[in-house]
Amino acid sequence: MPAPERIPPGRLTDAEQVALLTEGTLTVLGQVRGASNAVLYCSVAHGGEEAYCVYKPVAGEQPLWDFPDGTLAQREVAAYEVSEAMGWGLVPPTVLRDGPYGRGMCQLWIEAEEPGEDEPGLLALVEDEEPGEGWKAVAFAEVGEGRTALLVHADDPRLRRLAVLDAVINNGDRKGGHLLPAPGGRLYGIDHGVTFNADDKLRTLLWGWAGEPLTPEAAEVLDRLAAELEPGAPLVTRLAELITPAEIEALRARVAGLRTTGLHREPSGEWPAIPWPPV
Repeated sequence: MPAPERIPPGRLTDAEQVALLTEGTLTVLGQVRGASNAVLYCSVAHGGEEAYCVYKPVAGEQPLWDFPDGTLAQREVAAYEVSEAMGWGLVPPTVLRDGPYGRGMCQLWIEAEEPGEDEPGLLALVEDEEPGEGWKAVAFAEVGEGRTALLVHADDPRLRRLAVLDAVINNGDRKGGHLLPAPGGRLYGIDHGVTFNADDKLRTLLWGWAGEPLTPEAAEVLDRLAAELEPGAPLVTRLAELITPAEIEALRARVAGLRTTGLHREPSGEWPAIPWPPV
């Protein structure tokens, strides 16, 4: 069987992509190695459309002591729902469905676009004490032989939006490898299985704006999201099928906290601020 053609950006709407993932026939093509949980690379076909996707069956999840409720697959879908409610489209279309190995998360495959030779990436290690123009400092990192380098990320509005999303969903694992620049300048974040904990778990490489005022755009988005998180709202009904009541209440509290301070989150000091390994 020939491999399916990747859906070009803009050919299908997000709603059509969700329908394809939900109703399409999944065919496992291979396994993504190196992941701590089962990650299967698949094709999905329906109604004359075909695409690549990632399928993570619940049966392949490793239990986490600090995430005893629900499943990683449910949290991935919840992250997509919140991202869509915020209007930034930072998470690829993601659904919960049955597949060849049982119920699991199915997400549209994003083919990351590598930067050109003269184009800066999103993350870098620099020898200087301060970040250069267009970069934000994260932390100093050991690079061997007693040397340290400054870890920086781009002062990029797409990353800044993602930093707000991560603070909202309480992302415990925002690594560099979870950032996928796509054709057309779009940026996606993936791997949201360890999110929505009722306790503060925020671990990320995107601390460059910590303590700085939120952008007016972010403030407006958070105001709108707060309204969509009111009891009985459609978003809350969807989330109630994916995460616990305590986690929904904690989600509301995080949004309220960001709106009250008007500032980007800072590390709490009670939890490692940067994931390991960082990539």
